[in-house]
Amino acid sequence: MVSREGLGSWLEGGSVSGSETSGSRLGLPESGPGSKASLGRRVVALGVDWVVATLIAILLFRPSATGVFEMVSQLPAWAQPAIFAAMNLLLVSTIGSTIGHRLLGLQVRVLRAGPHEAVGFARGAVRTALLCLVIPAVVWDADGRGLHDRAAGTVIVRR
Repeated sequence: MVSREGLGSWLEGGSVSGSETSGSRLGLPESGPGSKASLGRRVVALGVDWVVATLIAILLFRPSATGVFEMVSQLPAWAQPAIFAAMNLLLVSTIGSTIGHRLLGLQVRVLRAGPHEAVGFARGAVRTALLCLVIPAVVWDADGRGLHDRAAGTVIVRR
């Protein structure tokens, strides 16, 4: 009979032996450009992207309120998520980083590919769709990659 321990799980990402780290298992350098991005930087970049999407929604829909929170509450419920998704899809697919990624020195790369290979529309679409579902983005494997990056075959690295 096969047990879960015998098979492992995608969440576990296999065993880590000795000094092997998730960055080295992914074929990434330990530090510097091309190394795996930290969780803190990724979360801040996500926040920046959400704020940018909100500002764009405010400019497009021009709510009549004067306060920021009142303006946001007057936006259509779909506006911010749709703009956020469009920004992610277009920017990650073409230049490999969103505005938040760029400001924090991060880049989305195809795993085990050259640093200048474009993510492309198909990978960008898979990654964006799963990112917008939220749950895949907050479920990480042992390498610290979210399910959205794992499914798309991408990784967020330092520039």
